[in-house]
Amino acid sequence: MRAGNIRQSAEKAWGAVALAVKAYAAWKEERILASHGELWRYILVLRRELGKWVSNAWNAGYSMHACFYEGWCSREHVEDAIEEIERLVEAVEGKIKGPPTKS
Repeated sequence: MRAGNIRQSAEKAWGAVALAVKAYAAWKEERILASHGELWRYILVLRRELGKWVSNAWNAGYSMHACFYEGWCSREHVEDAIEEIERLVEAVEGKIKGPPTKS
């Protein structure tokens, strides 16, 4: 992440967390989440199923959305958020893909 790309990196981090929640809803319930409100409500499903830490990942991601528009965050803010978001993305990916199968 270059200094000039902090805002773009923040928005991509938001996009990753939002897409992870949407992917989980589509996989689990064949549900399409189309608004921020639906994402906020559905994150509670993920929280119940994966753990309380999901709220931290979600909040980190949402703060990156605000950062993109307001430009107040630093490189460190974005890096910290990305760590939280990566954990959620990996957990969702693990659920969707399931355990590895033996060949």
